[in-house]
Formats: sequence, structure tokens, C-alpha cells
Amino acid sequence: MSRHPCIQCGACCATFRVSLHWSEAQPNNPDGPPAEMVVPLRRHELAMRGTEGANPRCVALRGTIGVDGHCGIYPNRPSVCRQVEPSWEFGRHSPQCDKGRLAHGLRPLTPEDWAMVPVSLPGVDEVPIAAAPLPQV
Repeated sequence: MSRHPCIQCGACCATFRVSLHWSEAQPNNPDGPPAEMVVPLRRHELAMRGTEGANPRCVALRGTIGVDGHCGIYPNRPSVCRQVEPSWEFGRHSPQCDKGRLAHGLRPLTPEDWAMVPVSLPGVDEVPIAAAPLPQV
């Protein structure tokens, strides 16, 4: 896998309502989503603009879903977005990830999507362990 699947996906950003406590957004939290990207939802709750309706698509979503879809405010995304895990990235299934991907015609992620390719370091892997000098302590 050459790129993280979330950088090519964005399906969760166009499937679910993104609701958050008012204190998570700017100006109350300088690290939160910008005030112009949220709308009032309930008394103490906001929603990311675009996700409050029947056909959600977060205003912060950039690119095309399944191609280059990604969060345009990634460092400032709400806590609820931070809690959505891609399926199998951490060895666990994520029903939310699968639901979002399936809703946009994408196949669910599998453990194989996270398989790491062994890396050989020339010059290091070629040195026999017995011949490698140990650091002096």
C-alpha cells in the first residue's frame, strides 16, 4: 500500500452527521474547526456544515470520494472524527468505516490493506550479525 486509504477515501465525511459540543469549535477552541464551518444543531451541540441534512457532505471534505477525498482541516477536525478508525488499521474492524465506504461504492478495507512490505536496507542487511560490532557502553 503506497498511500493511507483515508487520503484516497473521504467516505465517512459524506455519510455521517458530524456533531460536536460547542466548546470544540473556534473561537472557544483555537485548535478546533473554524466557526464558519459549523452550524447550531441543539442547545449545546454544533454540526459540521453540510452534515446536518439528509445527504451529508462535510464542508471540510476536499477532493473526490474514493479517489483523493480527504479532510481539509485535518489538524482541526472534531473529536468525533478523530474517533473513527479505518477498518483493520489497528487490528480492529470498524463498522463506521465499512458503512461509509459501502455507501459510496467502495469495498470495505481488510487486514491485507495494511500488510507491510518487508524493507531491505542495502549494506545493513548484508552484514552478518556475528560480524557486526556491538556498541561500547
